[in-house]
Amino acid sequence: MAIERTFHPLPPWQRTDYCGALRKDDAGRQVALWGWVDGRRDHGRLVFIDLRDREGIIQVVFNPERSAPAHDVARSLRAEYYVAIKGEVVMRAPTTVNAALATGEIEVMAHALEVLNPSAPPPFRITEEEQVTEELRLRYRYLDLRKPLLQRNLRLRHAIMRATRAHFDEHGFVEVETPILWRPTPEGARDYLVPSRVSPGHFYALPQSPQLLKQILMIGGFDRYYQIAKCFRDEDLRANRQPEFSQIDVEMTCPRPEDIIAIIEGLFTRIYRDVLGVALDVPFPRLTYEEAMERFGSDKPDARFGMELRNLTAAFAETELNVIRRSLAERGAVYGLRLPSEFQLTRRELDEMVAQIRSRFDLGLSWAKVATEDEWQGPIAKHLGQTEKSRAARVLELAPGDTVFLMAGARNKVRPAMGDVRLQLGARFVSLPPGLLRFMWVVNFPLFERSEQEGRLTSVNHPFTAPCPEDLEALERDPLSVHALAYDVVLNGEELGGGSIRIHNSELQLKVFELLGLSRDEAMDKFGFLIEALSYGAPPHGGIALGLDRIAMLICGTDSLRDVMAFPKTQRAVDLMSGAPAEVDPAQLEELCVKILS
Repeated sequence: MAIERTFHPLPPWQRTDYCGALRKDDAGRQVALWGWVDGRRDHGRLVFIDLRDREGIIQVVFNPERSAPAHDVARSLRAEYYVAIKGEVVMRAPTTVNAALATGEIEVMAHALEVLNPSAPPPFRITEEEQVTEELRLRYRYLDLRKPLLQRNLRLRHAIMRATRAHFDEHGFVEVETPILWRPTPEGARDYLVPSRVSPGHFYALPQSPQLLKQILMIGGFDRYYQIAKCFRDEDLRANRQPEFSQIDVEMTCPRPEDIIAIIEGLFTRIYRDVLGVALDVPFPRLTYEEAMERFGSDKPDARFGMELRNLTAAFAETELNVIRRSLAERGAVYGLRLPSEFQLTRRELDEMVAQIRSRFDLGLSWAKVATEDEWQGPIAKHLGQTEKSRAARVLELAPGDTVFLMAGARNKVRPAMGDVRLQLGARFVSLPPGLLRFMWVVNFPLFERSEQEGRLTSVNHPFTAPCPEDLEALERDPLSVHALAYDVVLNGEELGGGSIRIHNSELQLKVFELLGLSRDEAMDKFGFLIEALSYGAPPHGGIALGLDRIAMLICGTDSLRDVMAFPKTQRAVDLMSGAPAEVDPAQLEELCVKILS
């Protein structure tokens, strides 16, 4: 086929309507449409195609008595040809109405047709439900994006961003863009580095977040800042993590935690109202970090169902069972949870759960079936005395037929492991009503924790988080007892964002760096610009960062960020469509003074 006959630099006529936007009130109108051929049915005298664009599908009829040339071309159409048609909107016969389509009461009787671009045979159908591997979807992302689900998801994401900007504009925030090429700073994850051609041997880093820059904006007098910011982290990936992501970044001058919490609750109220038409109940409940860990074994609790953890340390204080007695002697704790009698696991399923928990957490999970308060059945039952069984039964509110799970060990290890058991049981047995939303705030985090590998102090949030004023005197004496002015917002077990009041005093910031193992000289080398900025009348300030992709994922009802991002990467951080990351010309590497060693 000659190029001059198939290439159309411009459509032959202006579009008047979107395919999926037409309705029966449009009957009798002359319309011009552009779109993809979703399917073709050739009935000999009549040819039918389903024409699709971003708004949906409409049926188009080609009748040789209306236009023989258009009818002839229609017989050659294939899936995903991009075409332009002209025609009249007509009502369908009552027996041919398609109730599954929003346009199912009407069709377009075509009198002109132009093929703007033919298509190679697509590797999968766009609108048919079929099993397509994620690898194939990402390889042909430009086709995958035509799917109605992804069209819907990305438009919902757009609506979230529109509502976000409207909310912050109404509350006096200024949107400021921060640099993508900036200085490498140690913030927890690996940086993506960019070599500098004009400064050989030196590198920019793509920002893990605009944390320091937004603090400097507060020092610079902007008072209220927000940005929908691109962030980059070179870390291992999973379904809800990508190497590049977007966050709703917020900072305020002179806030208390309650001020930021109120602004963010207003933001979520605006988003859910504008995007889904859902009214949220505010204020959101609040749990301290300690309460969340004690009840749910997680600092991002899913409160949509019960089966909460119970501390059984006191119930087992006098136990003769060696494994528990040894844990308690080492200042450990005992935790349990109850699986109600209406939910049952087989012996094989229980053994599989025990093996999985041991493999993942290196902890022993015990279980027993409850016949009566004093009579338990299972591997651990014969090793427990009547006193501890009775005490545990009262704390857990056990009833005949229940299954009890027990674990002993260090609290910081047992609680997350039991929290994982709880989530597994909830996923297996609890049927949650659609649309159930359980927002909450988790507050009063520890400022520091101790690294298991190196035994040194690390920041729970980040090193710029302010300690609670009442804990300042313990900063040197007992830093692990110090709490942070930090807060996370959680929805249905997913952390949507976290923030804190920041340190605005340069000496306090240097002291925190020192506790984290940075000498004064090291701190000045890495963060000297911040320390210097804090010394020039820096006002108190604080903020929060929310995961835009994660918010969109939950609003769209999917469990993968790849369904709400236009061009996501695989779990190996590869773009299958473009082939990135890719090799570059050796001359470019030489110009950048970069050498590949392996």
